[in-house]
Amino acid sequence: MKKLALGLCSFAAAISLVGCGQKTDEATKLSVGASAVPHAEILEQVQPILKEKGIDLDITIFQDYVLPNTSVEEGELDANYFQHIPYLDTFNKEHGTHLVNVGGIHIEPIGIYSKNYTSLDQLPDGATIIMSNSVADHGRMLTLLQQNGLIKLNPDIDSTTATVEDITENPKNLTFKTDIDPGLLVTVYEQNEGDAVLINTNYALDGGLNPMKDAIVLEDSQSPYVNIIAVKEGNEDNEAVQELIDALHSEEIQDFIKETYKGAVVPVSE
Repeated sequence: MKKLALGLCSFAAAISLVGCGQKTDEATKLSVGASAVPHAEILEQVQPILKEKGIDLDITIFQDYVLPNTSVEEGELDANYFQHIPYLDTFNKEHGTHLVNVGGIHIEPIGIYSKNYTSLDQLPDGATIIMSNSVADHGRMLTLLQQNGLIKLNPDIDSTTATVEDITENPKNLTFKTDIDPGLLVTVYEQNEGDAVLINTNYALDGGLNPMKDAIVLEDSQSPYVNIIAVKEGNEDNEAVQELIDALHSEEIQDFIKETYKGAVVPVSE
């Protein structure tokens, strides 16, 4: 019985080492969920860097904004890389999750696109503005419209949480369509629906658009909506995750981002 107990203990100890982001006898496994563009593309550049450190980076690509977070919350993934801080905060509140930011990596300036107009000044009275159904992005999109003189928001609210109900001045009588899935915005634009469409840069790039050329207005690169690496609370000090962040902040990867995306994706180092 003693030998059996010792054997079971040894087996259990061995199994306990094969957890998320933990070392096995072969390599450390690190699983990260990401949007296809630019997140997964950037992570692919990091794979050989981490490989040299004994870390096997496994990338799972998602086309939505929910599963990457629930997968980390449930322990199916170690981390994810697809979202900004306001979205993370809103997601935690709405879903009761416990995800935390462990490092900012890049900013994707959001853009306004139109098939019919080359400037916002040309938008007609009563123009239809199409936005995604991601409420966490509405404040960001509305702030961009405000910065370009199309609307004014209630000054007493936090602009990051603004909705169309918080518009206090709308001189062009713009109408807002806010029920489109983020992944369909490029299709909506290509089909010439609405007068202007606000599209997140990752979806624009994934859909074959060039934000620097195709957008009639592009968000300033100083936007606070930095895209982050997120983990479940309690895993902030995971060594493999910290190595991932260091690699993403390296000169090699930051140069890759600058050269590849030509300003449509802007790296940050903190």
